[in-house]
Amino acid sequence: MKNTFAGAALTVGMILTAAGAHGLDTLHPTTTNPPGSATLRICGNDQMAKLLDHWEDGFRKLHPEVRFENTLRGTASGMYGLDMRTADIALMGRPINPYERYGEYERAWVYPVEIQVATGSESRPHKSAAYAIFVNKANPLAKLSVEQLNGIFGAERGGGWNALTWDETAARTKEQNIRTWGQLGLKGEWADKPIHPYGPPNLGTGAITAFQTMVMGGGAIFNEDLREYEDRKSMMAELANDPDGIAYAALGERGDGVKPLALAAGSSNRYVELTRQTVADRSYPLARPVYAYYTIDNEKTEIAEPRLNPLVGEFLHYVLSQQGQQAVARSGDYLPLPAAVVADQLKKMASRDIPAERKLLKDED
Repeated sequence: MKNTFAGAALTVGMILTAAGAHGLDTLHPTTTNPPGSATLRICGNDQMAKLLDHWEDGFRKLHPEVRFENTLRGTASGMYGLDMRTADIALMGRPINPYERYGEYERAWVYPVEIQVATGSESRPHKSAAYAIFVNKANPLAKLSVEQLNGIFGAERGGGWNALTWDETAARTKEQNIRTWGQLGLKGEWADKPIHPYGPPNLGTGAITAFQTMVMGGGAIFNEDLREYEDRKSMMAELANDPDGIAYAALGERGDGVKPLALAAGSSNRYVELTRQTVADRSYPLARPVYAYYTIDNEKTEIAEPRLNPLVGEFLHYVLSQQGQQAVARSGDYLPLPAAVVADQLKKMASRDIPAERKLLKDED
């Protein structure tokens, strides 16, 4: 038993050390404003239940008068609680889809506020794991850029979704498609071989996955030859028998006979392997955050004053504090945020700017 506890302590220590390397010791201190006797209602991602327990336990030590009502039925249920005003915070394992914005947007012409609260796992399925890119072990390829992934998995399109805005800068022509291994620099017998893309099922109209956002600029049109698999184990087994295949999945879903590739973001020539450290510090291009969402409109559908419910603000400040991010590390499933990301979230929470989506309506000066 002592060895078990010693091993657990060492693991947490290693995570905290890694987090400290990207700024955990400089995170915002916990605020001390007493929120008073109140209930905080949280809905959404059931995969974050253990992490939420850690946060609530720590918060109660500072504010024992606060009660929590949790309704964690899955990420897909998160926005319903905000739309119906039955929840104060929605926890999400992915960004909200364009169609999930409509309830709040049609009600008050503003989007829910999106706050990153942790980084997803480097490998564990269902924990917002970073996307690993796999090829058959026989394939000599070792690295790719995210733009090349766009050419492989995407197709000709007129643009992509950025929230509820159609972004034409994400448009692609047919000539930008990558369909053979020779287009990626492979020579000899590989040059004319077709690329066989593998992935999870397409979610359909209105749903834009994190992969589509990060790789395809929010584009909704996949490679016409995409082989879709609900069962990742089956997908990996097929890839192990297909030298021409390429797939994306969590690192923890890796099977025998396949290998992950190093990736480079944008025009960078720095290719990064997927490790716990590179996901934690966000140098791996396809690391994924997890989120908390809240609304800023009141019962009259006006922008509330204050915009941020004091209890919601107090709790999220705790989540983003050193104590809150240490709780992320101890939870074991997720990774702490880099300090620069925390600073951006705190700035967003404090913002008094007119929301960009409301500016589009031209009803505010």
